[in-house]
Amino acid sequence: MTSREILHFIDGAYTAGSSGRMYENINPVDGSVISHICEGGRDDVDQAVSAARRALAGPWRDMTVQQRSDILYRVADGITARFDEFLEAECLDTGKPHSLARSIDIPRGAANFKVFADLVKNVPAESFVMDTPDQQGAVNYSIRTPKGVIGVISPWNLPLLLMTWKVGPALACGNTVVVKPSEVTPTTTALLGEVMNEAGVPPGVYNVVHGFGANSAGAFLTEHPDVDAITFTGETSTGTAIMKAASEGVRDVSFELGGKNPAIVFADCDLDKAIEGTMRSAFANCGQVCLGTERVYVERPIFDEFVKRLKEGAEGLVIGPPDMEGAALGPLVSQEHQDKVLKYYDLAASLGAQIVTGGGAPSMNDALQSGFWVEPTIWTGLPDDSPIMKEEIFGPCCHITPFDSEDEVIALANDTDYGLCSSVWTENLSKANRVAAQIDCGITWVNSWFLRDLRTPFGGAKQSGIGREGGVHSLEFYTELRNICVKL
Repeated sequence: MTSREILHFIDGAYTAGSSGRMYENINPVDGSVISHICEGGRDDVDQAVSAARRALAGPWRDMTVQQRSDILYRVADGITARFDEFLEAECLDTGKPHSLARSIDIPRGAANFKVFADLVKNVPAESFVMDTPDQQGAVNYSIRTPKGVIGVISPWNLPLLLMTWKVGPALACGNTVVVKPSEVTPTTTALLGEVMNEAGVPPGVYNVVHGFGANSAGAFLTEHPDVDAITFTGETSTGTAIMKAASEGVRDVSFELGGKNPAIVFADCDLDKAIEGTMRSAFANCGQVCLGTERVYVERPIFDEFVKRLKEGAEGLVIGPPDMEGAALGPLVSQEHQDKVLKYYDLAASLGAQIVTGGGAPSMNDALQSGFWVEPTIWTGLPDDSPIMKEEIFGPCCHITPFDSEDEVIALANDTDYGLCSSVWTENLSKANRVAAQIDCGITWVNSWFLRDLRTPFGGAKQSGIGREGGVHSLEFYTELRNICVKL
C-alpha cells in the first residue's frame, strides 16, 4: 500500500483488484485529493470471502484460544508502535483534531484487540447434570464455536475505533472477516493489514475490500451467500437495506444505527458539570457521533442560564485543521455531509427557530475555504414535532427545550423513533435512577457522557439497532452457542 493509492487487502496481500475502478479520497480540511482508492467489484468480494473461508477452515481454526489471543496482543502492540502513522492517516481522512484522535481513536483502536483477547479466555460455560429414566444420568455442557465468515461494514466517524470494535471480538472468537470501510475513510483499515501481517495473523483471516454501498462492494458483501453474519454501524436506512439482504439465507445481523439522543438537565444538577458534559455531547467530533445529544431538555428555572452558558461555550470553540494547537472542531467529513447539515441549518431558520449561535458555515482563510466547515449551532423555540427534533442531523448542533416536570420530560425524551442513548443531569440519585429506568434507549449516562466500560452492553432500541456489543454480549453474536449432552 502506498500513501497515494489505497488498495484492497485480500488473503494477506495488497491488490488493486479486478474492477479497474478507482475514486478520489478527499481531504475534508481543504478539499484536496489525499489518495486514490480502488473500488471493489463482485469478483474482489468473492476473492476476499473465499480467502476468509479457507482461513476459517485452516490455520486460524487450528490455533488454541491462547495462541489467537497472543497474536491479537501483537496486533494491538503493532498499532501502538505505529501510533503516529495511524494518527496522521485517521486525521487526514476525517479532519478531526489530533488531540481527539490521539486520546480516543488510536488508543481505543488498539485496546479493542486486547480487551477481547483477554475476555475470550475467561468466558464461563453452562453445565447441567440431569436425571434419566435408567437412573444413570447425563451431563449437558455448552461450548462456543466461531460463527464463520463475518462481513464487517464500518462507519466514517470513528473509522479505526469502530472497525476494531467489531474485528477484535470476531477474531478473538475464531472467526475470519471481510471488512468494507466507509468509502470516505479507508486509510487506517487498509493500513491495519500491514500490522496483521507483522503480528502473524494468517492470510485470509483479515480482508479489506473498498467501495460504496449499492451496486458496489457493500452490497456485494452483504448479499454474498458465504458470509455467515453481518455487523454494521451507520444510518438506519442502510441497516434496513442490509437486513433485507441478510434475510436471504437467514443470516444473523448486529446493527448499531442512528440516534436522536436526549439530554435531560434538572434544576438540581451541578451546572458546571452539565454544561461541560453537554458541550462534549453536542459538539465533540464536530457532532459526528452516534451518541451525541441533538435534543437538550432543561428544567425551566435554569433554562435561561443554561442557554447563555452553552452559547458562551460554543462560541469559544476553536475551529481549525487537525494539527492546529487548541483546535476543538475540525470540518465535517465530506462535501455531501456538509451539504446535508447546512440544509438542516437553513430548514431550522425557515421554521422560525431562534438561532442562539451559529447557523451556517464559518469564514476560513484562503487555504481552508474549500474545506467542509460548519459552525457549532444552538437553537431554541421549535416544537417537538419539527424535523429538527425528529431527524438525525449528525452535525455540531442541538436544540434546547424547557420543561416543567419529570413526567413531561420523560415523554419528550421518548417521543422519537430512535433509542440509542440519553444523559441525565441531577444531583438527586433517586431521581436519576427513576428517570433513567423510564427512558427507552440502550444506555443512559447519569452526570456523564461517553463514559464507557468495554465489558458492558452497548446498543440501541427501536430504530437505533439490533443486538448488543461489548463484553460477553459481543461474544454472543460472534459465536454459536452449542449444547452437548453426554449420556452416562
